Amino acid sequence: MAVAAERGSYRFVVLLFNCLLTFGSYFCFDIPSVLQEQFQGNLTCPTGTHHNSTRHNGTLECVEGLGMTPAQYNLLYAIYAWTNAVVVILAGFLIDKLGNRFVQNRITAFWFKGKELALAFGLTLSFSRLGSVLNFFFTQQFEAKFGMQWTLWGGTLLCVLGFVSALTVSALDKVGMKQLGLDGVIQQESKKVRIQDIRRLPLRYWLLVLTIMFFYNGVFPFVADASKFIQDKYSGYSQQAAAYIAGAVYDSSLLLSAAVGILIDYVGLRGVFAVGCAALTLPVFALLAFTFVPPLVCTVGLGITYSFAAASMWPSIPLVVPQATLGTAMGLATSVQMVGVGLSNVIVGHILGTKSSELKIPLWRWQQMMIFMLANTIACIAASVSLNVVDKKQGGTLNRTRKGAPAEQEDRDPADAAPLLDDDPGNEGSVS
Repeated sequence: MAVAAERGSYRFVVLLFNCLLTFGSYFCFDIPSVLQEQFQGNLTCPTGTHHNSTRHNGTLECVEGLGMTPAQYNLLYAIYAWTNAVVVILAGFLIDKLGNRFVQNRITAFWFKGKELALAFGLTLSFSRLGSVLNFFFTQQFEAKFGMQWTLWGGTLLCVLGFVSALTVSALDKVGMKQLGLDGVIQQESKKVRIQDIRRLPLRYWLLVLTIMFFYNGVFPFVADASKFIQDKYSGYSQQAAAYIAGAVYDSSLLLSAAVGILIDYVGLRGVFAVGCAALTLPVFALLAFTFVPPLVCTVGLGITYSFAAASMWPSIPLVVPQATLGTAMGLATSVQMVGVGLSNVIVGHILGTKSSELKIPLWRWQQMMIFMLANTIACIAASVSLNVVDKKQGGTLNRTRKGAPAEQEDRDPADAAPLLDDDPGNEGSVS
């Protein structure tokens, strides 16, 4: 008789709580983007000039807020990214040493590898992005009614929900692995993991990490400043309307992620999709930089390419590294991504200037920011093309199609067919 963990329903229950794990944190992450006027508003306003949003005709009154400069505002996102970069790399290594609890991507990869992996990653992203979408729809209204303090406390409560979900998914993961008889095996393999093994990760992995970093260097810093960009460049947008349009990046991702995951699970070609979504992001930033095409067209387009990028890039990591080092690999990839995103936020902050008294940032500064986004996208294309070249030389794992690969190869890739981390000093080559 099959144990509970062997049933498909069990891994989807794990996936449900895994999805809820980051809902609150993603909601909170983009609160500053929605309330950018308040974060950068004046500490005090002359009597009779205070207003908490943009007028309907597009003109600006004095906005009372925290008095941050554009550089200080973007530094908030950089501090978040760099803190995350330090935490995830240490957590990833500890997870490989102690087991795979508490790491969202690691749990998803463990339970869905060889099954609905891209779908699982897509659903995880969709739930996370649901938090972002709801933030863009409701936070500004909530802040206008209850104020900044209660808005931030509301985000805190959502983060508590994520903590409870983390405890639940950890328990489910531990019980499930014991039922499958894998807990001891994973623990034994994990003991072989050493910090020095980072240098033995394959070239494909590092090219994949660079592809991820350069792509997200464009998306996250753009969304952080998108609401103000829309108000400054395009006439007639209120703060709430600008937030809706900026949030369309995540609206598109929310609607498409699961379907895109199913598509990539079916056809494979992850490396090709990585190149394609990077290439299609170029015209999005070009339109934002050099034209006055309605911003909704660009944010929806960016959301579409973002959906394909997330569903093709992150699920590729388990295909090129051994299972026992997956936590380290995922943590290191996230760490490098966040270091890059943080640096991009700092650069964007300096590009946009340092004077908080400027109610409207000059358009030439916004154009320079978009050119910087274009540069990151070009670097992403170069990294993804190199990834495909190397992958082809090493067996074409990433671009293997469901119909073109033998059945045994679909569920078992070279990274898992080889010893996970051979302790034999005579076998010091690549782990894949």
